[in-house]
Amino acid sequence: MTSNEEAAGRQGLPKIQTDKSHDEICHDDSVPTVKAQTIDELHSLQMKKSAPSTPTPDKTQDVAFAPPSGQERQKQQLQSISASLASLTRGYGPKLVKGDPARKAETAGVSHVTQHPAHGTPTISVSDSSLKFTHVLYNLSPAELYEQAIKYEKGSFITSTGALATLSGAKTGRSPKDKRVVKDETTQDDLWWGKGSPNIEMDEQTFMVNRERAVDYLNSLEKVFVNDQFLNWDPQNRIKVRIVSARAYHSLFMHNMCIRPTPEELENFGTPDFTIYNAGQFPCNRYTHYMTSSTSIDLNLARREMVILGTQYAGEMKKGLFSVMHYLMPKRQILSLHSGSNMGKDGDVALFFGLSGTGKTTLSTDHNRFLIGDDEHCWSDTGVANIEGGCYAKCIDLSREKEPDIWNAIKFGTVLENVVFEEHTREVDYTDKSVTENTRAAYPIEFIPNAKLPCVGPHPKNVILLACDAFGVLPPVSKLSLAQTMYHFISGYTALVAGTEDGIKEPQATFSACFGAAFIMLHPTKYAAMLAEKMQKHGATGWLVNTGWSGGRYGVGSRIKLAHTRKIIDAIHSGSLLNANYKKTEVFGLEIPSEIEGVPSDILDPVNTWSDKDAYNETLLKLAGLFKNNFEVFVSHKIGIDNNLAEEILAAGPVF
Repeated sequence: MTSNEEAAGRQGLPKIQTDKSHDEICHDDSVPTVKAQTIDELHSLQMKKSAPSTPTPDKTQDVAFAPPSGQERQKQQLQSISASLASLTRGYGPKLVKGDPARKAETAGVSHVTQHPAHGTPTISVSDSSLKFTHVLYNLSPAELYEQAIKYEKGSFITSTGALATLSGAKTGRSPKDKRVVKDETTQDDLWWGKGSPNIEMDEQTFMVNRERAVDYLNSLEKVFVNDQFLNWDPQNRIKVRIVSARAYHSLFMHNMCIRPTPEELENFGTPDFTIYNAGQFPCNRYTHYMTSSTSIDLNLARREMVILGTQYAGEMKKGLFSVMHYLMPKRQILSLHSGSNMGKDGDVALFFGLSGTGKTTLSTDHNRFLIGDDEHCWSDTGVANIEGGCYAKCIDLSREKEPDIWNAIKFGTVLENVVFEEHTREVDYTDKSVTENTRAAYPIEFIPNAKLPCVGPHPKNVILLACDAFGVLPPVSKLSLAQTMYHFISGYTALVAGTEDGIKEPQATFSACFGAAFIMLHPTKYAAMLAEKMQKHGATGWLVNTGWSGGRYGVGSRIKLAHTRKIIDAIHSGSLLNANYKKTEVFGLEIPSEIEGVPSDILDPVNTWSDKDAYNETLLKLAGLFKNNFEVFVSHKIGIDNNLAEEILAAGPVF
């Protein structure tokens, strides 16, 4: 607390006690705040001196609005948005006008249209907030959003390839410690709370305070951007989402990342299933209960709403919706997954799980296979479906040679976040970290030439868990039993390379439950049990693939060659690896093959590659101990008939 805040407390403001004991949260792509103190300083870092297919809507689904036409349809759309923007604690919202306020001639004809509430929509009374019109820029095209961004948003530029370069402000990554979930009668029993959980509680009253703050800010603007879109390519289980935001950059980002409706689907869109109010740069009040900074990302599952205050990082919207899907889909017995997915020409589907730096994007992008999606999926009774309509790729050190598909996807329509480019040519330098290391590109999935449209596929044959083991003791590939698959899925292991100014330090083990602890809502064992059930029912095989080090830990050994890992993945896809001869390793009990075509046999058993066998055994036991310590938080959770499933999972871990 600052001295000013302490002084304020002494002058009568109540001091609020806030629980801050959430150090176990997986940070994922969260990054330090940028060093720039002003937008001009940030802007100076940015420049160097020198129509997709979508699912067919379910015709049996109830629609909130009959399919009107012309002016009446526009009125109903605006009324629906006006109701979304109504501050329910005050009971009013703005009068809404569709279109760009800069185009006076176009808006003049509709500026005095009286909005009539649709059936069942609360009447919005007139008050001081509706003395000015708020123009709604509704589902604009990428070209229109480019115009809005370049005209009105500092730091927005067209790069040499046609992509839109933008700045996300002080926050260039997610803020997981500022994310809150309303704990009510339903969620207190449904959700995973406590140690290791990403779900930090807040109450309904505090959510409404923040909601009103965000909505009042949006209502005060001359214009807001509204996107009505879908999540989940499975037409029977897709979710309608509405995103209300203050920036063209955010609107274009979500245009790319969600599934884009056709004009016909937009006419019949009706009431959204979930709404985001993104107030962007407008901060929360730090004196509000549960707040620990000026940033707050709040989820209310009962109201089906999300509020964002004090951060302009667009990834908060993407991952916030992913958290919502992690709650809604299991309710329908559909497994939500933080994974990539691709499909072979014969229809064989593979899932790829892995934390940052494990090669998930690289290995799931294969010119010989169709890309279903790079990050978020659902596994239902009919197969696998991508949740999103786009890809969100890391750009640091991107090159045409290493990632040609991502490189070529960065063109007109793509959003480039926080990259640095040459002032005159507008050519991007992907190696430059002046703004942040977490540079990103968001583009529609159809920008990838071998994308599978629509983004659905049959049941997976292979479930591949990727780990970049910087300790160098895990085999390049292991065939897993069902219980082992669940154990390693719940563990979500990778090892990061620690580096300081003083030199190389020990690798740091990272565990993220279900390979996405920052986004899951239920207890990890619930997702694992669903995964086991689906793998067993559809005959899928689990694999653990180490893309990290061999012959010693980082600094001693060397990283496993990408060409060898690709050969391993090819052998998994073709089914040939199922027919190999296997032997079991000590401690972890992993089944490793004796040979794989195109891969040196001596590297398949990691002990062979270490010259110092004692150091190998010591490091192996150290890693096993880290696994055991991490898993203790899950030991007491009961799953399966007579708790047998939990016992099997525990037995599948390392044995000393």
